[in-house]
Amino acid sequence: MNVALRKPMTLEQFLAWEERQEPRFEFDGFEPVAMTGGTDAHEAIGNLLRALLHERLRGRRCRVRGPTLKVEVMGRIRYPDAFVYCTPAPPGETVIRDPVVVFEVLSPGTSRTDRIEKLREYQATVSVQRYVILEQDSIAAMVFERHGQDWTARALTAGDVLLMPEIDVDLPLSDIYADVPLEPEEAGG
Repeated sequence: MNVALRKPMTLEQFLAWEERQEPRFEFDGFEPVAMTGGTDAHEAIGNLLRALLHERLRGRRCRVRGPTLKVEVMGRIRYPDAFVYCTPAPPGETVIRDPVVVFEVLSPGTSRTDRIEKLREYQATVSVQRYVILEQDSIAAMVFERHGQDWTARALTAGDVLLMPEIDVDLPLSDIYADVPLEPEEAGG
């Protein structure tokens, strides 16, 4: 039996390799993982979320970015749909290493990665205070919040407000979904 053994890439090797690639790749700590395309709903949620955060953070020290700027967590590279960081970064920086709030919009193909692997990575990254996983088919989110070494989880639906005291921003969850045409029974939470 022929078995091909692959040598894992280092983070530095991945970053140098990725700069030469046309599509975006995440790095799972072992090898590149191609980023797939999203749906109209996914794009609408991400765009409006970033716009709402940008407006509320304007003129303050924290900045919202995503989905084309990388974050490094646990020696892995991720492209969150949105994230907020609060430390200065040079204009040419391509990797943010201290995100404070991270957002992922679920897709069927990324659900396990977002709910399990990335959750563990963000929990292990001390700068991350909140991880928000947004559904794309209904107004709903799972919010994971750091309390020292512990984390709590809370489900939000249409009538709830996403509270983010670490960046002094509150967003009605329904505002994030304002550009997504949802069926009435889905919009009701």
